[in-house]
Amino acid sequence: MQAVLLEEFQEPLTVQDVERPEPEPDGAVAEVIGCGICRSDWHCWQGDWDWFGYRPDPPHVLGHEPTGRIVAVGEDVENIEEGQEVAIPFNFACGTCDLCRNGRENICENHIGLGFMNEAPGAFAEEVHIPNADINAVPLPDGIDAEAAAGMGCRFMTSFHAMAHRAPVRAGDDVVIHGCGGIGLSAVHIANALGANVIGVDLMDEKLDRAEDLGAVATVNAADVDDPAAEVRDITNGGADVSADALGIETTCQNAVNSLRKGGTHVQIGLTTSDEAGMIPLPTDEFVAKEIEFKGSLGLQPSRYSEMLDMVESSKLDPTALVEETVDIHEVPDELAAMSDYNTIGIPVCNEFSS
Repeated sequence: MQAVLLEEFQEPLTVQDVERPEPEPDGAVAEVIGCGICRSDWHCWQGDWDWFGYRPDPPHVLGHEPTGRIVAVGEDVENIEEGQEVAIPFNFACGTCDLCRNGRENICENHIGLGFMNEAPGAFAEEVHIPNADINAVPLPDGIDAEAAAGMGCRFMTSFHAMAHRAPVRAGDDVVIHGCGGIGLSAVHIANALGANVIGVDLMDEKLDRAEDLGAVATVNAADVDDPAAEVRDITNGGADVSADALGIETTCQNAVNSLRKGGTHVQIGLTTSDEAGMIPLPTDEFVAKEIEFKGSLGLQPSRYSEMLDMVESSKLDPTALVEETVDIHEVPDELAAMSDYNTIGIPVCNEFSS
């Protein structure tokens, strides 16, 4: 089968023939219907995140935002069947550790990152293997098309977890999103659906226009002002209730925290680049004096996908609104290379995998 192969970090990616996966006893194989092309794939290609355990040994297949149709199941799988259309979280869980048993399978003690770790070759391929399929394959309702659901990959579902669970956003909250790429625009859309007054902050007017289309009540172009955080505090009459850094660089993280009012909550969605290597200085005394909370958000528990899917099925959320373009597998390397310029708007999706 064809797949996008990482052969050497930062060197051009290629589409090559690789062996089709076979299901493990507790696993399943899905024919990939759609797979989002995410900045996290770019990070992996660049060789970032060795400090996070997300640095596979080349050669390795990338891609971590798939939906698919089950084509084979292992002998121990009980609930997933051939022919089912499924969403496939990138954060594979074991289902048996204490965290999984307590509803936190997104941070499973035995977490395996699809496309990011040797144990889980990715989904820029005709087929992908899903370990522990009864846990990690999420059947899609009949009312949600699998190709359309490819817009619900890590950016969308991580933003849902961040806004709905980790903050959590409440009706009437002032919410500011710093960085309006795919994950930031997803957060704008979701926070708006949850009833918040959302402010988008970015350097590109095109991204801010999309933020407004997705429900932002105000935007700030950080390139046009001396202090974006002060602008947000002015717009919100004292500061936001919730802030999120959807990029993962020092400037956006600090600006997001400084945008908050007393008692506010910051949710960190973006992971850092090699420049930060996981470490960003923060105003510790402000956390103390203002009783600010700092929370992380990783993925979404498969057991809580139903909350997001219900909102999609009832048209409160529309992941297709985030999809900027669809491409075939041979265009994926160029799409990822273009992310080096930070100009990608919305979510590109690969939905053709064979010649």
